[in-house]
Amino acid sequence: MEKRRKTIAVIDGQGGGIGNLIIKRLREVLGEEVEIVGLGTNAMATGALLKAGANKGASGENAIIQNVRTADLITGTLSIIMPHSMMGELTPGMAEAISCSGTMKCLLPLKISELEIVGVSKEPLPHLVEQLVKRIQELIVS
Repeated sequence: MEKRRKTIAVIDGQGGGIGNLIIKRLREVLGEEVEIVGLGTNAMATGALLKAGANKGASGENAIIQNVRTADLITGTLSIIMPHSMMGELTPGMAEAISCSGTMKCLLPLKISELEIVGVSKEPLPHLVEQLVKRIQELIVS
């Protein structure tokens, strides 16, 4: 019996730039060992995630709600668990489905104007992505 590949859901909105960076780096480190599902809050973001190397992609609230149920790991920025973030693109339904999912979440602590996380060091985005990918690799390979 063939072993099932782990599925990583990468969630992003607006232009999909951060998710694009995450997927490219995951592909460099994990290759085709994992299935990456790019979930965009809009079609432009999903297109960027697919272009970066996601195996498949989907856009919008229902796509995100349905796909976080089956993913083995969810990643993106901290804003994916905050309703109305990403300039309103992240709906309350999306935030609830992601945050209430029993799936492990590895999130980047990027600055959000309404939120401050005390104790988190301010690192440049490339450093944060490296830390994120290293942690995902530890979780997925184990």
